[in-house]
Amino acid sequence: MKRLIFIAITLFSIIGCSKFPVDEDGLLITDRNECYVSNFELLGRDYQIARSKAPVIDTIAQTIDVEVLYGTDLKNLWPQFSLCPDAKLEPKITGFVDFSDLQPKEWTVISGDRKVRKTYTVTVTVQERTYE
Repeated sequence: MKRLIFIAITLFSIIGCSKFPVDEDGLLITDRNECYVSNFELLGRDYQIARSKAPVIDTIAQTIDVEVLYGTDLKNLWPQFSLCPDAKLEPKITGFVDFSDLQPKEWTVISGDRKVRKTYTVTVTVQERTYE
């Protein structure tokens, strides 16, 4: 009897969960249409913060300006985005990104309902060298 109850609960759980829509990444599609970056971080090869000051995030212009410490290895920076609830990022960040050309890079934030897309431009500059 216990086994039958367990099987029934398992089946109802699987059937009940399958009616929620998911995207190609297996993420739940919601009714949220917000689409913005709430925070941004750059980590160096040692997984320590590489920026010299807080990034400037402009959600209207969809830009992120960040200055890294002088001497930072620009070929090995790991961008980390904090997004509004249920949003996702494209392309996915799977490792270190090469910013050594100092050219802006673009990522697109996609809303929870997958209907709103906003492309953010990330510009990295290097802190000026100070002489003491």
